[in-house]
Formats: sequence, structure tokens, C-alpha cells
Amino acid sequence: MERILPGDRDRPLHGIAASRQIERQALAGVEAHSLMRRAGIAVAALARALCPHARSVWVVCGPGNNGGDGLEAAMLLHATGLDVEVTLAADIARLPVDARSALERAQAAGVAISPGRISSEVPDIAIDALLGLGSNRAPGAALAEWICQLNTFTCPVLAIDLPSGLNADTGQPHGEHCVVATHTLALLTLKPGLFTGSGRDHVGEVWLDTLGVELDSAPQTARLSANAAPRTPRKHAQHKGSFGDVAVVGGASGMAGAALLAARAAHAAGAGRVYVNLLGDGVSAVDPQRPELMFRPAWWQEPAQMLSQATVVCGCGGDDAVRAVLPRLLSSAGRLVLDADALNAIASDTSLQHLLAARQPRGRETVLTPHPLEAARLLNISTSAVQADRLATAQELADRFACVVVLKGSGSVIASPQSTPWINATGNAALATAGTGDVLAGWLGGCWSALRTDALQAARQAAWLQGHAADLCTATPLRASDLIEAMHAASPR
Repeated sequence: MERILPGDRDRPLHGIAASRQIERQALAGVEAHSLMRRAGIAVAALARALCPHARSVWVVCGPGNNGGDGLEAAMLLHATGLDVEVTLAADIARLPVDARSALERAQAAGVAISPGRISSEVPDIAIDALLGLGSNRAPGAALAEWICQLNTFTCPVLAIDLPSGLNADTGQPHGEHCVVATHTLALLTLKPGLFTGSGRDHVGEVWLDTLGVELDSAPQTARLSANAAPRTPRKHAQHKGSFGDVAVVGGASGMAGAALLAARAAHAAGAGRVYVNLLGDGVSAVDPQRPELMFRPAWWQEPAQMLSQATVVCGCGGDDAVRAVLPRLLSSAGRLVLDADALNAIASDTSLQHLLAARQPRGRETVLTPHPLEAARLLNISTSAVQADRLATAQELADRFACVVVLKGSGSVIASPQSTPWINATGNAALATAGTGDVLAGWLGGCWSALRTDALQAARQAAWLQGHAADLCTATPLRASDLIEAMHAASPR
């Protein structure tokens, strides 16, 4: 068993179908009921470790094998002398075979089991064993009542496999009622829904026990992303030209701040030179805080050869003015990060969409960094549809436009064409403030230029580092200009 720390290393994620396949293969190679018994041992061990001084435990068990895992754990905790009460919210006659066996063994061991709750006291720890992978709809009234009671407790709540009511694939609750756990023990596999969407608000700390099953050859639904930056120190003989040029094109009238944030971030990320092409009028041609940034009012009209050798970040604060520059940048920029108003312009113009999709066949890499509303506009769907399945949305964008996509939000999804998507598990709501998206786009462009890596690795590195910097900070919200310095301080050296 191990605790899953955000971004500590790359890890495989398995959705419902893949986890079911792994479970079937594991069951075929072991004696009857042994996998459930292993699960019970793991749950009981973690419960004791989390609350070593606990005297009372409430285990609420549902109608499937998740409930069977809870019964196994209850029996083991009872054997250690704890006051264990089990609420069985299920029709005994319809329990699966393994769960029925666990119930019979728990009853024989003297565990207090009833359809309701006998004690009115708050237990020292509660174990959620109501619903597992088999849940595919909103919990019924009886189960919803127990979920509500779990959510009123001030004691630790340990969810088995995933919080009851949560979709393991999407990270979205099936309905109005979903357990908010303090700890979740994933069994066999880590599920994508534990790390994206609303899942992160429901799972608490995540733990994993593979129950002794080998997962190396199992098909992966997604991967949990760690820091993707190579840790290669700069050589003494290198110079600013070794780390490339970044050009930030954006900042229409009244919106120059967005472009400046992106440019400052690109420079902090390691770009050798950073040009700022503001699209508005009457803006000073110097950044007093970062005078090393070089302002070029019409950089986007430079010769195609110069554009092809640079990394371009386009759209930050671009407003409608960005439409005029996009055809040339889409045609000529060597590496291109598209954010904010650039994405909105592309969403409303099919000719720009064709230019975007044509970049990959010409050997030009592109990264899109939409938030959910921008992603919805690009796909002509609703924001709720985007959030309902973030993995599928990011992958559809990547496949349709032949580029890398960073779908921002809780558990940002990084997707590339026809590949297994990644989920970034770092970050928190301190990033929910104006300008942090501009910082991400600029940092991505800067590290892409400096590290000479591919688009996917640059996107993963930037997303991980931004979240990691936020996790290290105590300020909420984290102001965008402060975020740049926090990311610089947290960068691998």
C-alpha cells in the first residue's frame, strides 16, 4: 500500500472498463473470495493506521462487492477489539457471491450488522463501502440518506476504491449526493476520476493497494503526470541563443497586462530572448519591472524564416485584434502556443481551423491551452458537456486539430493526437484568479524554447510546475505576477 502524492511520479490510470478487465484476470488466477479478503485486509490496515487510537468504527456497506470489501474490513477490525457497527444497505438475497460469503463470515465472527444505525454517536472513523465501480447512476433514496449522514460526520471518512456516487472515469458525481471522503483507498487500480473534475473535492488523500496484482501489461485509460522536465544543467559555453526566442503576440488595447504576464513567465522559464508584440495602441514600449523584455510592435510580420525558428505564444489579451495575425502565425510559426482570444477566434472561423489542423502534417507543433468554456466553443458544445467528461473532451480536441491540448481546470488533462492522455494532479484553487492562464501559456512557451523538447513534454512540465508552485504557497488566491516568481523558485535545478 502507498500514499499517492501529487506529481511524485508517472502512474498508470485505469478506467471502469480497464479495471473490470484487470479484476476478471486477477480473479481467474486466485482461489474463491481471496481478492475480497485481501481488500478487507488493506482497508482495515489503513483504517488502523489513520486512526491508531480509534475505539469505534462505523462501516456502511452497499449491495455490491464494494460492500463485501467493507464487511471483510469490519470483521478484521472487530477482531482487534474495536467497537464495530455495520449498516448493511442492501437486500441480502441479492448480494454477489463473494459479498454474501463475507457477510456470513462477519456474522459468524459476531460483528454487529443491521439495516439501520444503532448508535447515535459519531464514530472515531467511518468507512464508506456503499458504491464502487458498478455505480452508474445517481444513488437511490436509501443510499443517498447514508451518503448524507457520512458527509455530516466530523470524523475521518475512508472511502473504499472511490467515494460513493463518484464516476470513476470522469470525476463527476452521478447525481446530487456523493461522499466527501478524507481518504480514499483505491483497490487494484488508480481511476482517472480520482484526479480530475470534481473528484479531487471528494477523494481527500488517495492511497493505492494493488492487492498483489501485476498491472504492467494492463491497458491504460490515462496516465498521472509527474514533472516532465529533464534535469540537465546549463553548460558554461551556452549563451542566450542556445535557449531560443519566444514571441508573445497579444495585449490588445486595455489588455496589455495579459501579454506582459505571459512574456515575463516565458523569460522566467528559461527562454533566451523574449519579444512582446502588443496589438493595442498607446502602450509603453518597456516593462519597468522586466526591462529585459523586448517590445516589437509588428513582430508577427517578420520574415517567415524568423517566425519558423521562434516559439510563439498567441492570444493572451488579444481580443478581436488577434484575428488579423492568426493566419500568418498559423502558417509560419515553428512552435505555437494558442490561448484565450486566439482560441475564441479559431472557434468562430473555419478557415483558421483548417490552418490549425494543417500544421502537424507540415511538421509544426501546436499547443492549445483552453479552459472549459473555450474548449466548449472549439467543439461547439456546452461547458457542462466538457466538464462531464474532461478526458474525452481533451482527446477529441487533440485529434480534431492535430495538436497537444491542455484542458485547464481541476486535474488539468494533457492530450496529444491518438495517444493516451495525461492528468496533472498538482495545483489547487489558489490558481483560480485572473492571469494564471496567461502565466501558464507563457511558461509553456518559455520551457518549450529553452529545453528544446517536444510539445507534449513542455505542456506536461508547465502544468505540473504551475500546480506544484501553487501547492507550495500558502497565499489564496495566488496573484498571477506572484505565481511567476513562485514557479521560478520551484523549478528543478
